Amino acid sequence: MRGYFAIGAERISKPMNLGALMRSAHAFGASFFFTIEPAFNAQEVKLSDTSDAAKHLPLYTYRSVAELTLPRGCALVGVELTEDAVELPSFFHPQAAAYVLGPERGSLSPELQARCDHLVKIPTRFCVNVGTAGAIVMYDRLISQGRFARRAVNPRATPEPLPKHVQGAQVIRTKKDG
Repeated sequence: MRGYFAIGAERISKPMNLGALMRSAHAFGASFFFTIEPAFNAQEVKLSDTSDAAKHLPLYTYRSVAELTLPRGCALVGVELTEDAVELPSFFHPQAAAYVLGPERGSLSPELQARCDHLVKIPTRFCVNVGTAGAIVMYDRLISQGRFARRAVNPRATPEPLPKHVQGAQVIRTKKDG
């Protein structure tokens, strides 16, 4: 898979939600995890993060939105139910992205929304659990990368296999005098 992604949460307070989100990030191959203004007990997070994700991917904690720093070229993608947000199934995921979710009982702060390069929403009738929302976003990124066979046209049909990867002939570039 090309590129990388990270996932984080702003003002998350429930340790079980954070643990579930971190476990999903580890399972989907996130490069790092981050929190902004968190309010949780780190010991309680371990109860729901059975993969011990903190030992396998970096965790960055920022005290404020202004303190948030991302690698150069990394797009910040806010996940929020707003009118102008793009529905997730129609969103083209950036090659390098950091997805950020809001707190359990609230929304992304206006300051963080203003910092986002993109806003996406999961097309549901109401908000879902922050851990579930994060897993949906990571799954959508995974399937949109095109590494899987196309879905079959009906449940009894066999999916089309992916075409074999073909590597072209060597390309030799020479500098022309001039």
